[in-house]
Amino acid sequence: MNLRRMGAIVLKELRQLRRDKLTFVMIAGVPLLELVLFGYAINMDVRGIDAAVLNQANTAQSREVVAEIASSQVINVKYQLDNPREIDRLLREGRINAALVVPSDFEARLQRKDRPPLQLVIDGSDQSIQASARQLAAYPLPGWESQQGVEVVNFYNPERLAPLNTVPGLLGVILTMTMVLFTAVALVREREHGNLELLIATPVSPWELTIGKVLPFIGIGLIQVTVILVAGHWLFGVPVRGSLLDLYGASLLFIVASLALGVWLSTLAKTQFQAMQMAFFTFLPQILLSGFMFPIAGMPKAAQWVAEFMPLTHYLRLARGIMLRNAGLHELWLEVLILIVFCVALLGLAVTRIHKRLD
Repeated sequence: MNLRRMGAIVLKELRQLRRDKLTFVMIAGVPLLELVLFGYAINMDVRGIDAAVLNQANTAQSREVVAEIASSQVINVKYQLDNPREIDRLLREGRINAALVVPSDFEARLQRKDRPPLQLVIDGSDQSIQASARQLAAYPLPGWESQQGVEVVNFYNPERLAPLNTVPGLLGVILTMTMVLFTAVALVREREHGNLELLIATPVSPWELTIGKVLPFIGIGLIQVTVILVAGHWLFGVPVRGSLLDLYGASLLFIVASLALGVWLSTLAKTQFQAMQMAFFTFLPQILLSGFMFPIAGMPKAAQWVAEFMPLTHYLRLARGIMLRNAGLHELWLEVLILIVFCVALLGLAVTRIHKRLD
C-alpha cells in the first residue's frame, strides 16, 4: 500500500466534496435537522387535545370538575355540546379528538361509587390520543382517589389494534417516499442522458412537459395504494369504512402534490445523487412532523404551523378519517382544499423552473 497514492485519492475526494455544495450542506444539515426536530419539536407528552364537553348534569360541582380537568391543559375545550349525537359528528369530521361527557346522575355516581362518574370518548384512529386518554383516566375525583373515575370509550378502534392506526399512515409515507424520489431521479436521469435537451427542442410547452412526466407515475401511485389496501386488509384486517372512491380521490390529490414536489426538486438537482439527497431532505420533516410517528398536539406551536405546510399532514387526516371514521370528502373539505392548493402551487412552481430552462 502506497500512502502517497492513497493520500492523493483522499485529497481528490475532499476537493470533490468542496465543489459539491449540496453534499456539504447535507453533511451538516441532516444532523442539525434531526437534532432540532427531536430536541425541540418531538414530544410524546401530548397536551392541548381538541375536545368538546357534554355536561348533562350542569351542576356547580360538575362545572368545577370540568374546569379543573381543562386547566390540566391535556385537553383544549373547543365546544360545549347539548346533544350526544354531536360528539360522533365532530369526531368523524376531525374537528375534535376527544369528548368529555358528564352524565346527568354525576353527583349520585360520586356517592354510590358503582360506576365511573365521567366518560371520555376518544378518537381511536390516533394512537397518541389513546395514550393521552390514560392520563385523564387517572384524574383523581373527590372520594375516588383509589378508583378510576373516568371511563374511556374508544371510538373506531375499541380493541386498540396498532395496524388500524399504522396502515392508513403508511399509505401517505410510502407514497411520499416513492413518488417524490421516482420523479426527481427520473427527470435528472433524462437530463444526464441528453433526452431532456431533445424535448426542449420540440414544441412541447412547460405545462405539457410537466404533466406528461407526472401522468405515468399517477398510475403507479394508485397501484401502490391498491396493494397497500389489499395487503393491509388480508394481513391485518384493516377496514375501509368510508367510500373507496373518496379514498382514491384523496390519494390522487396527494400523489399529484408529491409528484409536483419531485419535479421541482429535479429542476434544482444536477445529478441523480443530488436528487436523492434532496428527496431525503424532504422526507425527514414530513414523516416526523405529519403526525405519523409523533403526535402533532404535543409539538410546539411553531412546529405545528410547519406541519400544516406539509402535504403528508393533510393526507394522513384524510386517510384515517375515510378508512377508520367513515368520513366523507365533504366532511373533510378543508383538508381536500389544502391539498388542491398544494397541487396547483407545486405544479406551478415546477413549471416555472422548467420554463427557465427552456429559455
